[in-house]
Amino acid sequence: MPKNSKVVKRELDDDVTESVKDLLSNEDAADDAFKTSELIVDGQEEKDTDVEEGSEVEDERPAWNSKLQYILAQVGFSVGLGNVWRFPYLCQKNGGGAYLLPYLILLMVIGIPLFFLELSVGQRIRRGSIGVWNYISPKLGGIGFASCVVCYFVALYYNVIIGWSLFYFSQSFQQPLPWDQCPLVKNASHTFVEPECEQSSATTYYWYREALNISSSISESGGLNWKMTICLLAAWVMVCLAMIKGIQSSGKIIYFSSLFPYVVLICFLIRAFLLNGSIDGIRHMFTPKLEIMLEPKVWREAATQVFFALGLGFGGVIAFSSYNKRDNNCHFDAVLVSFINFFTSVLATLVVFAVLGFKANVINEKCITQNSETIMKFLKMGNISQDIIPHHINLSTVTAEDYHLVYDIIQKVKEEEFPALHLNSCKIEEELNKAVQGTGLAFIAFTEAMTHFPASPFWSVMFFLMLVNLGLGSMFGTIEGIVTPIVDTFKVRKEILTVICCLLAFCIGLIFVQRSGNYFVTMFDDYSATLPLLIVVILENIAVCFVYGIDKFMEDLKDMLGFAPSRYYYYMWKYISPLMLLSLLIASVVNMGLSPPGYNAWIEDKASEEFLSYPTWGLVVCVSLVVFAILPVPVVFIVRRFNLIDDSSGNLASVTYKRGRVLKEPVNLEGDDTSLIHGKIPSEMPSPNFGKNIYRKQSGSPTLDTAPNGRC
Repeated sequence: MPKNSKVVKRELDDDVTESVKDLLSNEDAADDAFKTSELIVDGQEEKDTDVEEGSEVEDERPAWNSKLQYILAQVGFSVGLGNVWRFPYLCQKNGGGAYLLPYLILLMVIGIPLFFLELSVGQRIRRGSIGVWNYISPKLGGIGFASCVVCYFVALYYNVIIGWSLFYFSQSFQQPLPWDQCPLVKNASHTFVEPECEQSSATTYYWYREALNISSSISESGGLNWKMTICLLAAWVMVCLAMIKGIQSSGKIIYFSSLFPYVVLICFLIRAFLLNGSIDGIRHMFTPKLEIMLEPKVWREAATQVFFALGLGFGGVIAFSSYNKRDNNCHFDAVLVSFINFFTSVLATLVVFAVLGFKANVINEKCITQNSETIMKFLKMGNISQDIIPHHINLSTVTAEDYHLVYDIIQKVKEEEFPALHLNSCKIEEELNKAVQGTGLAFIAFTEAMTHFPASPFWSVMFFLMLVNLGLGSMFGTIEGIVTPIVDTFKVRKEILTVICCLLAFCIGLIFVQRSGNYFVTMFDDYSATLPLLIVVILENIAVCFVYGIDKFMEDLKDMLGFAPSRYYYYMWKYISPLMLLSLLIASVVNMGLSPPGYNAWIEDKASEEFLSYPTWGLVVCVSLVVFAILPVPVVFIVRRFNLIDDSSGNLASVTYKRGRVLKEPVNLEGDDTSLIHGKIPSEMPSPNFGKNIYRKQSGSPTLDTAPNGRC
């Protein structure tokens, strides 16, 4: 407050409501009356007018029942389907065990600092993503809106994957499993194996034809797939019921949805270790290929995986942390959740390659048997001389080692004629090198492996129930990242908003359950999140470090945590993380520009995948996804910079004195507002203390005049 300003003296027990203009123009009051007042910020109604000074009133904002529930919610959100089907693929593709080193380095440099930043701002300001960035600067409120848009785009197709998992889960209660063998086709004269299945495999055929009934291109809609439509509806009903009361309802489900996947992964790991070939898979997985580790692409993909594995930029992290107490140790939470996420990825990788090692061993044994029979036919026909076969080898019961010896001998002796023999080397490494990810891993490779398990229906039920729970855990955080900011900002009922969001998402999501729906899932996965989220997180970093002020933020952290955080975070947030995020953004744009925009289509006649380019309208959709996701950032900035609309954030509530405190609406409090009262610029102002008494202004109180710059 300016030194020449005075405040009218009143009894402490009296409520006085005046506009800032009146307060600043009054020259007759004692300065000390204001100095003893304290700025109180939040959005609750005044509960008790007789509360004694210094006592605390609980904020009506929902809170976690326990620290465990909160940690499990963050783990459930960050640990998703990508940990099971994306990380193992990247690990195998990028040097095996050597990939873990760049991943860990980038987790420390990008992952944990930025995760800690989002946890901190959510817990400090106690609002969703819109409220958090609007508080730091109204011009940056678009960051929160952009997060909501990206969350909604991702939720649209992510729940489709949960629907697919529900379908496979429902089909797993059969013996044998329906994808165990190719179906037979009967006509008037004879019975034969379905040609499309015979040319591919039973699990591949079941996925593309029985489950998706997929069309040959994205331009061929093919109508709705009614089975997947029902599953999508079931998935959205589950999400809606779990989220309708916010964390009060989802918190009860989190214990199961977050912990059950670990039970399944451990059971799978134990079972896989008892199967032949599992050790081969794990050995292949973690054999380091150090030369690959030096390639820039490896570091780019590791950084991207770290970024998305922790759910940065979605707003779910901020929303969950906003329900914490102000003095919660969010630094401990950031480190704990980040390493739980990392070890979950490693555990999932062990499981995946132990199972794939077993699958490769089964396929390899079949390969050796079939090729040994072919060699014996050539021996009988005289195409191959019996003399070249070592006498100790019996081709009827040949081992893998003996077969490889025979194969090498024949290859040397019949060097010119060898290609015509059509013999296969049958090496297990070749099978393990066939890297698969995403739906190809979960719904084709893994399902094929489970058909060879004893009691395969049980393991199939467990696996797809695990996928459902992993998906739901991530969906809870995604929906929370949409609903919480809107409820905080526009004061709508959470139940109604949740139902509307889920109903609208189901209707829009029908494009994903057409026969061409899988191609739209690929499109949204490639274009709706990557670039927009990178831009969002870069702006988050800039907002905290250079708009709010890194020094002030470090002081806030010290106040919250009770200790000063390491200066390591200061340098990461201010220098290293912005540079690395900008480099990652540029690399992603370049990679996207060099990669032709397209998708892998399933061609029924060839029974194989074929890369197709998007049609013109498809390219328009791809560009629109990126533009619409990031559009709120410049729109909100321009609107608030030039006062193009009458924004409620530009008209602050009145200031009310009550027992030596200044009471004010939090959604309307901005940095410039406090400067009107205290006579300081925002960077010099202490942050509002959300741990104290919390009230709301009385209705009918006069509002403050708008400041010349458009902000109050």
